[in-house]
Amino acid sequence: MTEEPDCPCGSGQPYAACCGLYIDGGQRPDTAERLMRSRYTAYTLKREPYLLRTWHASTRPGELGLGKDDATKWLGLEVIRAEAGGAGDAQSIVEFVARYKMNGKAGRLHEVSRFTRENGQWSYVDGEVPPPVKKPAR
Repeated sequence: MTEEPDCPCGSGQPYAACCGLYIDGGQRPDTAERLMRSRYTAYTLKREPYLLRTWHASTRPGELGLGKDDATKWLGLEVIRAEAGGAGDAQSIVEFVARYKMNGKAGRLHEVSRFTRENGQWSYVDGEVPPPVKKPAR
């Protein structure tokens, strides 16, 4: 019996016991951070229907065109902070860095994402790329 690989979100759990519960199993993440992690995993797997389904209707695009983008390979996710985002919250912020390689060139997506919870379900609203931190001159 082969062991299932770890989930792309970096939790250390097998995919089926982690983001697979949401992407394939129809469950809804109970925290904004879990939703963000499952959305990262959906990007790695090019699962556009899940991404659109978990995107808030007020900001959701018509399509993402993930099938057309074979040049991006997602390499890892680091959650920097998650503010609120539990069962008793209506809004949340999750800051993360996702590493990727596109056409052989390494890159990083650093985003501060906003989430909202309506009718008990978290949705991605939008995100901002924070300005780069300037290093002090020597």
